Formats: sequence, C-alpha cells, structure tokens
Amino acid sequence: MGLPPERGRRGNLSGARVQSRQGRFAIVEQLLADGITHMFGNPGTVEQGFLDAIESYPELRYITTLQETVAVAMADGYARASQRPTVVQLHSGVGLGNGIGMMYQAKRGGAPLVVIAGEAGVRYDSMDAQMASDLVAMARPVTKWSTRIVDPSSTLRVLRRAIKLAATPPTGPVFVALPMDVLDSELSEEVVATSIPDTRVAPAAEAIAAAAALLAGGSRPIAIVGDGVAFSGAQAELTRVVELLGAAVWGANFSEVNIDATHPLFRGQLGHMFGDHSRAITAEADAVLICGTYVFPEVFPALEGVFAPGAKVVHIDLDSYEIAKNFPVDLGLVADPKLTLGLLAAELERSQSPEQRAVAEARVGELAERKRRELAEAAARDLDFEGASPLHPSTFMSELARQAPGDLVVFDEALTSSPELTHHLPPSRPGHYFATRGGSLGVGFPGAIGLKLALPDKTVIGFSGDGGAMYTFQALWTAAHHGIGAKFVVCNNRSYQLLKLNVQQYWRERGVPDHSFPRSFDLGAPDIRFDELARAMGVPASRVESAEEVGPAIAEALEAEGPYLIDLLLHQEVPGHDEAAAHHRPVAGTRAHS
Repeated sequence: MGLPPERGRRGNLSGARVQSRQGRFAIVEQLLADGITHMFGNPGTVEQGFLDAIESYPELRYITTLQETVAVAMADGYARASQRPTVVQLHSGVGLGNGIGMMYQAKRGGAPLVVIAGEAGVRYDSMDAQMASDLVAMARPVTKWSTRIVDPSSTLRVLRRAIKLAATPPTGPVFVALPMDVLDSELSEEVVATSIPDTRVAPAAEAIAAAAALLAGGSRPIAIVGDGVAFSGAQAELTRVVELLGAAVWGANFSEVNIDATHPLFRGQLGHMFGDHSRAITAEADAVLICGTYVFPEVFPALEGVFAPGAKVVHIDLDSYEIAKNFPVDLGLVADPKLTLGLLAAELERSQSPEQRAVAEARVGELAERKRRELAEAAARDLDFEGASPLHPSTFMSELARQAPGDLVVFDEALTSSPELTHHLPPSRPGHYFATRGGSLGVGFPGAIGLKLALPDKTVIGFSGDGGAMYTFQALWTAAHHGIGAKFVVCNNRSYQLLKLNVQQYWRERGVPDHSFPRSFDLGAPDIRFDELARAMGVPASRVESAEEVGPAIAEALEAEGPYLIDLLLHQEVPGHDEAAAHHRPVAGTRAHS
C-alpha cells in the first residue's frame, strides 16, 4: 500500500491520463525529471513518509546531515559548482529556523536552492499544536518566493514553479512547505520537465554605443565586477573590455573567478566591512563600469560621495533591482553580461581613437608594473616568516601551492588567512575557486563537501577559521558517512581574528586608544583539538604546529582516498596592535609571547 504503481513514470503534454500515486512519490519523480540527483537534508518525523518514498528511487541520492545549517551550506556549495537547482529538505519550523542563516547566505549569493520542509498537515491548522509555525512567513525574508502546498492536485505545478523561480536570474533560494496530509494524498498530475526561461538578452546597438562612449571618455576608468560575470561565463569578454579601456578591476560581491587574479589589471576587492575603504578607490575614477554585482556590498556602506562629481557610470546586470538601487547611474543595462560585454568590446574596438587606445595601453603598462612591484614586496615579506613559530599562514600556503595538483578546487572561508591563500594559489580558473559570501560563518567545510559531490573527479580543499569551523564541524561526519573525499584545513589562530581587526577600525574611527581586545574574541581556553574531533567523526587528521610538519601533512592529506583534516596552528598577532602597551594578558601561542 502506498508504493508508486509505475515507479519512475514520466509524463508528457499529451493530456493522456496518468495513474494516480501519492504526492510523496510524485515529488521525487518531478525532481528526477528535472535532472536533480541529490537532496541534502536532516530527517524528521513529519517528513518520514516522504523520506521513505525516496528509498524507492536510487537515482536520487539523499545526503544525510546532522544539523540543518550544514544541509543548506552543502547544498549551496553543490549548487554553485553544478550551476543547477539543488534541493534541501529541512524539518518543520525548528529545522527551518536552524537553516535560515545559511538561506540568507544563499540569497545574498544567488544560489538556486529549492528548500522544502514538512509539517504535520493542513487539517491541524486550527490546533496550534506542538511544532506548529508559519513556515512561509519564516522563510519569506531569505527567499525569492515562499509558499505552501494546500491543494494536492497542484503539488507538481507548485514545485515546478519553485524550481523555475530558483533557476531564473537573478537566481536564489525558494521555499515550499509540504504538509504531511498533502504528501499522503493521491494525485494524477503528470511529471513534465520544468520550463526555465532563457535570459541571454542583449541591449540594443544604440545602448552599446552609448556605453562605449561614456566609458572611453574617461582618463581614470575602473571596473567594479562581481559574481554575475562568472554566472554568465563572461570572464573573457570582461577581460577584453577592461584591457581596451585600461581600467583597473575591483571586486564587489566577488566570490568566484570573474577575472584571472593574476591579470595585471585586477587590483583586488573593495571593502566588505567599511564603505570608506571602497569610497577611497571609487571616488577617484571618472568612468565606472559596474557589472554583475551590486553597489556596494558592505556592512557599513558609504551613504554618499562614492563616485566623483561628473563621473560616468554604466551598470550591466540581469537583476534590475540592483541597478541604480542606491546611487544614480548614467546608463543601466538589464542584460546578460557575456553578450553585453562582448558587444561592448567590439564597439570599443571600432570606435576608440588611436589616441584613446594609446592612453589605455599606457595605463595597462603602469598598472602591470605596479602589480609586479606589489607581488615582489609580498614575496619578500614571506621570507620574514620562514621558520617562525607559531606558523604564519604563508608557510603553509606556499607549500600547498608547491604540492597542489592541477585540478585543485578551493572553497575559501580562511578569512584572515585568505590573503595568503589567494597570494600563493591565485584564483585564475573559473570553477576552481569559491569563497564565502553573505556573511554567515561556517560555510567552508560543508561548502567543500558540496563542491566535491558536484565535482567528484577534482581535488577539493575547504578552508575555514577555527571560529567558523565550530559552527558546522559536524559536516565531517557526513563526509565520512557518505565517503566524500573532500579535504579540510582549519586556520586555527584560537580567536575570532576578524573581529579583532574590525574593532581596531572601530577604535580608530572614534578616537579610542589601543587597548585589550574583548575576552569574548579569544577561543584558546580550553584549546580546541580539531584533529581529535575529526577522528571522532571518522575523518583522519593531523595537527601542524611547526614548519617541518607542513609538507608531510599536506602530502598525507592529498594522498588520502577519503576525507582528511589538517588542524593548522597559526600565530595570533594582529597588525597595529601593541599587546604590551595595551596591558593585554598574553594568549598562549602568540609569537610575541611564546
């Protein structure tokens, strides 16, 4: 009783009668028809019939996690690497509540997640019973669309709409509540593949000509770019445009490879936290190309003065909401970045004068020389850290770069160790580098597991800080349980190092003298043994405390067939902070007080 009468039957648009089956089976068939082969979740009682139905469909792999935050973060990583809608199953209101932080991360990053959660049933709506909650209202702030199925005959129609909305730019998470009595109801809807609209649209020729004229007229051009470039596959077109303009390239909401980080024109990322950092860069330009991002993704953004008076601003994105959202632009183009940048490059090649081309080429040469000097200075600084104890991140990252295989894919939540990671392993190939986005801690390890599931033939390493790792450390159990061979590195400085850097900025802005950091920022008492925690979850691990241990640990991790963790102990020094002058109680392990 309850088994699907024709397991895996596919429908068509012919109108032929389909034999009825319960909604819990029909939903799985719909997911398979849309090429969805993985579901990330944490099981619960109100979903038990649905989870039992999944067992009848070996084509759909259920990835068991031990907490809902982990499920959403894994799905986020999988969706980013596969570039396909990805399903997350959460458990009722409490499970949805656990997952909402990572759903916010997915919304900010545009991950096409289809989040479903079970509930007891429509017939219990008036009871206000145990675990009752308004799931749709809970999910609405962190999704593109949030709904609840109440009519069994529209179960698949609603699910297809959710998949379509998640996958249509601007992509992002959606939510569907699934009452148990709806899942248990018989339905005869056909299974048909979801229709995803084609959004490869380009502006009119006159708009392209106007954009080229606005940008080519500048003497201090910059480009501000984000992950919309990577989503569109527009890296080559962007590179050609900025080379023609001689424009410095800055990242904003930039967590994938939107331009080769080694390119002479790539200058780094604008501020994530403080708008004044970004404004000091953007206000110097007289021509600004914004593409595939929003302005500006900071916690404390500047409210005015981000562009110089008279600066010409062109914004290209598929998300109309983000164009001119906070600051006026001269030309906004709701269009596909790849097509638009390709047309813009062709127009610049046609319309630039010889003088404009020569000036742009000179700017490229100047920026290339500046970058060469900066990289040489960084390499010289690295020499100062050789043999240091506790370790500086550069010691580990340089050795990893030496041993890393050519297929390496990185998930970067290293945070304060990220500059050393990206210096020694510069993100240069699309699909081989993914960074945290959206502000939620704890995405690094589950995100890497999601990447590995989407890219099973690649070597995947996830980096996280010790604070972030503890948010979702139970993800390692999932890696061991399912045999997912991602590797993990804890950048363990025994503190919330980023908070220390941020509070320094707070002190400077308010004229507060340097003093002891809040004790709540320290994580060193007691010492968290990530290597022992990993082994308890079935993942081999090693602890690295000296330069001599770095090479062997990396080799062992790369040679391991399954998951492996390195607990990397790092120094705790904070630039510009004088611990002695601040009468700060030394924390064991700092180079200054070891």
